[in-house]
Amino acid sequence: MVKVLFVCMGNICRSPTAEGVFRHMVKQIGAENEIFIDSAGTHSYHVGNPPDPRAQEAALKRNIDLSDQRARHVSKDDFAEFDYVIAMDESNKDDLLSMCHPKYRDRIHLFLDFARSDETEVPDPYYGQGRGFEIVLNLVEDAASGLLEHIRKNH
Repeated sequence: MVKVLFVCMGNICRSPTAEGVFRHMVKQIGAENEIFIDSAGTHSYHVGNPPDPRAQEAALKRNIDLSDQRARHVSKDDFAEFDYVIAMDESNKDDLLSMCHPKYRDRIHLFLDFARSDETEVPDPYYGQGRGFEIVLNLVEDAASGLLEHIRKNH
């Protein structure tokens, strides 16, 4: 089984969205028993909380339900447990690298490295207005598709 962990700062906007979108894609191809998916945050601000209501609302418009997820903090065990630790931006990637034992650093990736987009980071929509959560969903869907293709090709 391949294990994927999506990571942002608080685990209430970007990483739960990525978890939900990727779960949806994995389910569509019938690979739920082959790929385990989770998400976490580099900071513990929101541990135990559900995803931001705006993230849930935007995802539901695309038939993706995030309501059963709860925020958690990244643990040192995650680096040994997960094959892919996927950061939403450079800041979170740096935080992950600083927490991680050197032998697991090759498991840490930027999510948009798997996307066709020219963007390099999934922007944090938490403090923004307007279409921020839609933009996140567009980027996440692109990167999730590329990640799924990468996993299918390499595992």
